[in-house]
Amino acid sequence: MAKPLDSNPAGRTILIVDDEAGVLEVLEFILTDLGYSVVTALNGRDALMRVQENKPELIVLDLMMPVMDGAAVLKVLAASPEYSSIPVIVTSALPEESVKERCLGYDSFLRKPYKIDPLVNAIATLLDKRKPKNR
Repeated sequence: MAKPLDSNPAGRTILIVDDEAGVLEVLEFILTDLGYSVVTALNGRDALMRVQENKPELIVLDLMMPVMDGAAVLKVLAASPEYSSIPVIVTSALPEESVKERCLGYDSFLRKPYKIDPLVNAIATLLDKRKPKNR
C-alpha cells in the first residue's frame, strides 16, 4: 500500500460515511494505521452530526445509504459557509456519470469496489491542496 503523499496525516481528521459496517471498519483501521484521526457514520444524518461535533478535514461519502443519502449530505454541506469547503470523496457502485446526475459538490469520485491505494492517494492529494501555502 502506498504511503500518503506529503499530507502529514498526524492529527488530520477524516469522516468516513458508509452504511456497510465492514467498509467502515476496514477503512478506519487502514487510515488510522497511516496516522489519520478517523470518525465514522452509518448514514447521512449521523454524518452531519459528526461534522458538527468535530469538523473533519475531509469526508469519504457513500452515495447510496438509508436515512439520508450522500446527495442530501452534499446539499447540506454546500449550503453551510462553515462546511462547504470540506473536500468530499464520493464512493458509489454507480458509474460517475450517474452520480453527476444526482449530485454536485464533491471533489473526487471512486467507483465501488475500489482498491485502497486510489483512496489513500485521493485523500492525500485533496489534503495537500488544503495546506496553507508558504509565503
